Amino acid sequence: MMDTSPRAYRSELRARQARETRSRIVAGAARLFATQGYQATTIAAIAREAGVSAETVKSAASKAELLIAAFEVTFSGSEAADTLTDTEVAAGVLELSDEVFLDAVLDQITTANARGHALWTVLLGAALSDPVVDVALQGILTHRRADLARLVDELVRREIAPDLQEADAAAAAISFLISPESYQQLVIQSGWSADRYRSWLRSRVLAEVARAH
Repeated sequence: MMDTSPRAYRSELRARQARETRSRIVAGAARLFATQGYQATTIAAIAREAGVSAETVKSAASKAELLIAAFEVTFSGSEAADTLTDTEVAAGVLELSDEVFLDAVLDQITTANARGHALWTVLLGAALSDPVVDVALQGILTHRRADLARLVDELVRREIAPDLQEADAAAAAISFLISPESYQQLVIQSGWSADRYRSWLRSRVLAEVARAH
């Protein structure tokens, strides 16, 4: 039975307020990291951006942890998810029909890259000097490799791709193709439209799985 006592209500209210405060802090940190970079962004600046005290920010997370959370939430909508299918960006994709599956995946990736490419660049730079960020980056890359291996398996299962002799090589190539770096170079730097980028991704992904046959 649900506890409806005043104490339980106050506890849930405090928990909800804490979640909302953390969300504001992470969102504010994301804006500052994306525009100012890691080194130039201070805890005090994040506090002003989020409309809270510096002590509140410090109690929520370290600067490195805020960068990690900012990237994860901006890119996928969720913090510390084990797989993309556990996040907002990929919710429901496995239930889609074979006819629309690949296009839906690439559309979600394009949207995620559009949101997260700037913070990804900041994350890569910060990892060079901050061991906490570097450990998190290695974890993100490990999860991405696993997600891409599952994607390749799913393409084979749905007969969108042939049975592959070099599935690991195909997953590695696709990981490179769909990376935030590819979006930044082709869309941001070269001026491609999102539609052209998605079309390019589709052709290259299919070419890679065919090559690995």
